[in-house]
Amino acid sequence: MNMLSINLQIKSGLRMAMRPACILFLACGFSSLASQPLPANRDEGRVPSYGLPDPLVLSNNEPVRHARTWNKKRSKEILALLETQMFGRIPPGKASVKFEIRDTDRQALGGKAVRKQAAVHVRRGGKQVTIDVLMYLPNPHAGKTPCFLGLNFEGNHAVHPDTGIFLCRSWMPNDSTLEITENRATEASRGSESSRWPVERILERGYGVVTAYYGDMDPDYDDGFQNGLHPLFYRKGQSTPDPDQWGSIGAWAWGLSRILDLLKKDPDVDEKRIAVIGHSRLGKAALWAGARDKRFAMVVSNNSGCGGAALSKRIFGETVALINDRFPHWFCGNFRQYNDREDLLPFDQHFLLALIAPRPLYVASAEEDWWADPKGEFLSALFADPVYRLLAGSGLGAEQMPDLNKPVMDGLIGYHIRTGAHDVTLFDWERYMDFADRWMK
Repeated sequence: MNMLSINLQIKSGLRMAMRPACILFLACGFSSLASQPLPANRDEGRVPSYGLPDPLVLSNNEPVRHARTWNKKRSKEILALLETQMFGRIPPGKASVKFEIRDTDRQALGGKAVRKQAAVHVRRGGKQVTIDVLMYLPNPHAGKTPCFLGLNFEGNHAVHPDTGIFLCRSWMPNDSTLEITENRATEASRGSESSRWPVERILERGYGVVTAYYGDMDPDYDDGFQNGLHPLFYRKGQSTPDPDQWGSIGAWAWGLSRILDLLKKDPDVDEKRIAVIGHSRLGKAALWAGARDKRFAMVVSNNSGCGGAALSKRIFGETVALINDRFPHWFCGNFRQYNDREDLLPFDQHFLLALIAPRPLYVASAEEDWWADPKGEFLSALFADPVYRLLAGSGLGAEQMPDLNKPVMDGLIGYHIRTGAHDVTLFDWERYMDFADRWMK
């Protein structure tokens, strides 16, 4: 297996120089991946030595020197690896997808917005899943509007206190503070997630907001895949996905693409300027959606961590074993063979980021979010940089991790680490919109 060659010096930040050798070494005090103790490591000095496979080397060990080779061969090899070993393949078979406009208010939010509520009905084999979609577009607006599309955690009604938003109809976990009982939303949770969705500010910046509840596509608990999209695609006699078939993240990503199908039909939306965005587990879904669906014009990962932007082989914060133990439904069954065996991974998350090239990609971290491994997120963006430079001549634009609250966004890969914890803040959103102004508008 070919490896990237990087000489790392950790001295008031991260300094990097590329060299034509064959493996990446991190001298950090651990000699073996297997010796990593549990619980999770949060000490940089205990990161093991590790090697990273090179995204620009074909499986037959030939180097990738031209964009054509990447597009025709290497990107397909990487996509197949991630499909069969991590996120899972989408099962064969076509589903019927129909769209319904449920509500339109062209004077929403005191006249600041056009609010639309739609439904994406996915039907196959006598079973149906409905994805409820909420849209806010600037009012007034000229021409078609570029949008940010992302999934939410608590239902569309939680994104904003607007009483015109329909209450979520899907299963959600009970929460006494939000008065969610019998796994159904109530008025008490209206606007509960609004701090993560600064709708008015996004509209002021000239962008639309499109969102849907991730539980509409697949409920976020280990139910053996008996609800959500998965049963629609079971072949006769099948009751759970095969080891190389999609888990919940795959279903959430697939649902994002179906919402994009809806947006392509909306005369008020610029379907060629849709940025897909996600936080935490939904950041993983956004990255996978952007990697699989080239129609997304820009991809944003907010604190996506393990299984998202962060390198797994660093074994810092959440690990493959920990994430598969706590959330066995997120990835495909094959991913479990790498529990406590990250050294055997034939890829790492820089492969996922590289599949988004040459489209704009923004990766964001938070200082206190050690569980998501901020340095691992930055390094993943750095190691995807050579692919971006091959395809577009522009990549990360930085060789070392920037200071807190000092974003790097001169190249097609943007990055920042901000003060604070695992969350989406107004600071984050302002940077994403700055980046979109530069590369998507």
